[in-house]
Amino acid sequence: MRRDILLSWFLWVVAFLLLVGAGTLTWVRYFTDADLSLTTKAPDPIPETPQREDENFRIPDFVLESSKPAITRVIKPHTVIPERENTQAIDYLVQFNDSMFGLAQVHDLEPESILWSNYDVLQDDPHSLKPGMELKIPPIDGIYYQWETGDTFESVAEKFKTGPELIINWIGNDLDLLDPVVEIGEMVMVPDGQREFQQWILPTIARGQTGVSSGVYGAGVCSGPFEGLYGGGGFIWPTIGHTLSGNDYWAGHLAIDINLVSGEPIFASDSGVVVFAGWASGGYGNVLIVDHGTGYQTLYAHLSAVISGCGRSVVQGQTIGLGGNTGNSTGPHLHFEVRYLGGFVNPWFVLPPP
Repeated sequence: MRRDILLSWFLWVVAFLLLVGAGTLTWVRYFTDADLSLTTKAPDPIPETPQREDENFRIPDFVLESSKPAITRVIKPHTVIPERENTQAIDYLVQFNDSMFGLAQVHDLEPESILWSNYDVLQDDPHSLKPGMELKIPPIDGIYYQWETGDTFESVAEKFKTGPELIINWIGNDLDLLDPVVEIGEMVMVPDGQREFQQWILPTIARGQTGVSSGVYGAGVCSGPFEGLYGGGGFIWPTIGHTLSGNDYWAGHLAIDINLVSGEPIFASDSGVVVFAGWASGGYGNVLIVDHGTGYQTLYAHLSAVISGCGRSVVQGQTIGLGGNTGNSTGPHLHFEVRYLGGFVNPWFVLPPP
């Protein structure tokens, strides 16, 4: 009896468990389907493509028939504008503090080219440059020349030591290469043209020399002869500052122009005797020349005042004058020359580094 009761309870428990499991499965499946219906959107129906009346029409397949060779170019993000040669002369009005050397640097030319191209106003003397003067700045190195009666390409080329073909072929002259003709008075560029310098310079006046004419070289000429101190052979800067104000040493300017303020002291570069003191002809203004007795002389030009007079011995570093702007000068500076045995020496060769 007891055994039957236990079997009956076991069957009821199994039936209950099966009923509960079936209900659980039904509940989970119901809510899972509901969630999917909320989060998933059915895709839009694909619209029907309208058909052409011609049922045989279809888009042809793309076929690459052939490939043709081509030149490729590397992509550059920047455009480079080519530089073109200048072909026209420039009219320039000289300004305060201009120099031949400075103008040449600005226009990328040799200073001789500007000097030679303006003979009518400069007379081949770079010291004659003055504010307000009108210059022709040539387009290239050479001589900007006004054609004269009787000129030929051959004669002009020979005169300026260049080739006639350079004159004819230069594009800026705009000549007919088959029948080149230049009218009288027309300006022509003579590429690479040159001529001898015609410089006006003060003579080398040694301490024992006499008889130099003051009427020719100016009132500052000393009569001599003189004796006095000798230099030691070493040179110092004659100014407080050691920078250029314009012209450097070149074939047309046998000196350096040192920057200064009017009235500042000028020092003797080495010991010696003063052989020129005062006004000089030729655009130098007030000048001092010191003979050092070793074959060397130094010249100091454009002074506002001369302190050491003729025949006086001066010691290296002594104040001998005051800087200025006298003579042919576009601004205050010291024109400083070094001479040896009558010839010119580049001052950079004897002065200490600035």
